[in-house]
Amino acid sequence: MATTRQLCDRVGVIDVGSNSVRLVVFDGAARSPAYFFNEKVLCGLGRGLAESGRLSPEGRVRAHAAIKRFALLLEHMEVSRLETVATAAVREASDGADFCAGVLADTGIALRVASGEEEARLSAQGVLLGWPGAEGVVCDIGGASMELALLAGGQVGTRTSTPLGPLKLAGRQGDLAAHIDTVLAEAMERADIPQGETLFLVGGSWRALARIDMARRNYPLHVLHEYALTSVEMGETAAWVSRQSPEVLSALGETSMARLRLVPLAAEVMGGVLARLRPSRIAFSSYGIREGLLYEAMPSAMRQLDPMIEACRYMEVSNARFPGFGDALFRWLKGLFAGEDMRLVLAACLLHDTTWRAHPDYRADMCFETVTRANMGGIDHQGRLFLAWAIRSRYKAGGADAGATLALLPEARANVARSLGLAMRLGAMISGAQAVMLEDTELTLENGILTLSLPGRSRALMGEVLEKRFQALARGLDAEPYLQLQ
Repeated sequence: MATTRQLCDRVGVIDVGSNSVRLVVFDGAARSPAYFFNEKVLCGLGRGLAESGRLSPEGRVRAHAAIKRFALLLEHMEVSRLETVATAAVREASDGADFCAGVLADTGIALRVASGEEEARLSAQGVLLGWPGAEGVVCDIGGASMELALLAGGQVGTRTSTPLGPLKLAGRQGDLAAHIDTVLAEAMERADIPQGETLFLVGGSWRALARIDMARRNYPLHVLHEYALTSVEMGETAAWVSRQSPEVLSALGETSMARLRLVPLAAEVMGGVLARLRPSRIAFSSYGIREGLLYEAMPSAMRQLDPMIEACRYMEVSNARFPGFGDALFRWLKGLFAGEDMRLVLAACLLHDTTWRAHPDYRADMCFETVTRANMGGIDHQGRLFLAWAIRSRYKAGGADAGATLALLPEARANVARSLGLAMRLGAMISGAQAVMLEDTELTLENGILTLSLPGRSRALMGEVLEKRFQALARGLDAEPYLQLQ
């Protein structure tokens, strides 16, 4: 089955931010983004902007050099479409237009300078890339600004921009907390931003806060996208971070010192955001303005696709022995899991054979690590672990658990995932992972009896190993096994 990624050319994005300049090349305008190339340079264009009204001279030189490098690299990357965006620093600086003119003259690249509302819209579109149908408030913090946007019904609603970026706040005199609160109150009234919504956090400083929170809590799954916290948990970490030096924070992760110098100020802003927005839930997004530009490049029909399923389909096409078998396997076993999340059941079937090239001694653990860290949107951390445990169980029916990471998955969900893995293991054994071999067989669960029907020529598929796997699945489902050989 073709995937959306096969139908698209590469899309490049140059993002000139107040703190960093980045080139991302996406491998097609696919529903689940694949990062063909990703390079970031922390230039600090917006450093000192609040005092001078101009771009940082050193940052300007570094940013220009970075864009020249990107332009040369792009010549041979077969990029069919290049999008650019420059945000608050270039937008507000008196020499911003001159900087853009210099870049155009030197590289031929025209920088699109986004307004504050446009920047908010693009960031919110990035969140929609990862969360189709998302509902809540997007809060994107950059170096020189912070944007708010409302998401409702999977659409971007009202939005606004504020001067609450840490580069803007650095060196500010007076009561910082009061200033943050006043700016937020005005912004929320201006854009009619409600309280009590889910808060989606976008931006490098917020991601740095997430890494620090993970380290403080010894959180075992180091995946930023859809890392979720309560307001109380986020408030505790933000209050602690705001009192720390960059040197102390550097011991808690791999965030650059340039970024960490801004994080205590960002933590102060977070305190104000929590007090004003009172979010019901907080989730961190790895997708932001660059992914928002990718989302904008997608046909409308592609936006409606499920990013998790599309990512799994692509992995099956790229890595499985018999692409397309995942759909057949799903049809064959789905009746055993009525009432479960069928998106996850389908995703597991699509992924079930994607690590077959690994050494058999390490395949089970390798697939667990691969799935938990796969680049997928539309799936939370428990969903990742459900998939990983199902795939691991497909390769290894018993044995030790997967360490502290699995503790994040409730025992009942882990048991379902294990049973799904055993069902996939049986289906792969019967068919040799070939869809045509499942067509004349049937697997049903009714009234506590698990029945495997092998009519006609399919009876020849029966063997000792197959019978053992069938019995193992019946035990996992707490059912009586019944072989029907017609």
